[in-house]
Amino acid sequence: MHSVHLAVLMTSHDRRARTLSALRALEEQRGLPAGTTLGVHLVDTGSTDGTPEAVRLRHPAVEVMSVGADVPRNQALRIASRNSRSGGGGGGGGPLGAAPGGPSHPWTHQLWLDDGVDLFPDALVTLLRTAEAAGPEAVVVGAVRNPYGDTVYSGRRGRSLTLVEPGEHRPEPCDTYDGRVVLVSRAVYELVGDPDKVFRHRMGDYDHGCRARRAGVSAFVAPGHAGECVGGPVAPGSREPGIGVREALRRVTSGRELPPRQWWVYCLRHTWPWAPYLMVSPYARTAARATLGRLRG
Repeated sequence: MHSVHLAVLMTSHDRRARTLSALRALEEQRGLPAGTTLGVHLVDTGSTDGTPEAVRLRHPAVEVMSVGADVPRNQALRIASRNSRSGGGGGGGGPLGAAPGGPSHPWTHQLWLDDGVDLFPDALVTLLRTAEAAGPEAVVVGAVRNPYGDTVYSGRRGRSLTLVEPGEHRPEPCDTYDGRVVLVSRAVYELVGDPDKVFRHRMGDYDHGCRARRAGVSAFVAPGHAGECVGGPVAPGSREPGIGVREALRRVTSGRELPPRQWWVYCLRHTWPWAPYLMVSPYARTAARATLGRLRG
């Protein structure tokens, strides 16, 4: 395996315990080739629970930038990517090392890492080995499971964005991906760039994968699970049983799910000529599901 300089891109918001746990798991990676460097670029979006201060105290080599709470996750990831290219670094030293970046010490890969994911100890070496086998113009996705062992984030396949289960020993091809654990090589970055700023939270990951595929980039889910989701349960969404049609539609059109303008941009880019139908279908399904739920209740 060639020399690897890895720029880890993370965002955080009022999840101090989760963020520290994710950084600790990153620090405990094993089996990496000699000379591998990891630089972490964390953008915190207005945390009030002391997340930036705690990270600076416990992981002084991590570059921490604080921005406003109005900065969406997708934009924060773009800022972290910009920081990785500008050569900014943390305090240096420590297991996470000084942050790779800039012309004198360019990164060879970016790793998108969600702060709600604890990587397993061999996750990074598995991702890097998969990337080496797949070639420089490939994206490698790490599947993430919940505490019960179910895959919850991974690659996606087909127009219906079906979740791809990781294989035990071989990588699985995918069409796009959830952005929790994603390894992007320098060559892929030069072709595709960052997630598009038109998407604030969701869909930016899927759009990036679709643009990568259009540019001739292959994507694979690495063997096994890369990590596990930590923390409490996700807030109920538009599928919550018993809510009315109006509330279900309010939730499905919110920034957490499918805001109409962003969803239309995604459909127009990647699903033509079916874009008008696919634009309407999730909202129609949501209304129908809520109506049937009320009738059955």
